[in-house]
Amino acid sequence: MKNNTDITIREAQEMVDNWITTIGVRYFSPLTNMAILAEETGEVARIMARKHGDQSFKEGESPNLADELADLLWVTIAIANQEGIDLTEALQRNIDKKTSRDKNRHINNPKLK
Repeated sequence: MKNNTDITIREAQEMVDNWITTIGVRYFSPLTNMAILAEETGEVARIMARKHGDQSFKEGESPNLADELADLLWVTIAIANQEGIDLTEALQRNIDKKTSRDKNRHINNPKLK
């Protein structure tokens, strides 16, 4: 495992797969991973709601947004691995799609001025 260096998305997929198949024993079922994805999304939402919304953190609470986002990324990668998705390729296709579709959409949006 790399330390203090940038990793590619493909390397991250390999690292997660290696961890799951050795230390984690095996992948959870896809349905379990989907539930975990929802749970981690909720934890990110909770921190964001308290940090930027009207609620406050409880006394003694030490939220860690970076860790929660990493949890979200981890389970996203696990699901991609299970489904045979190369996230490097998928992300590039997604960026291309958004660039083509939204080339003028946001620049012409008066709400963003």
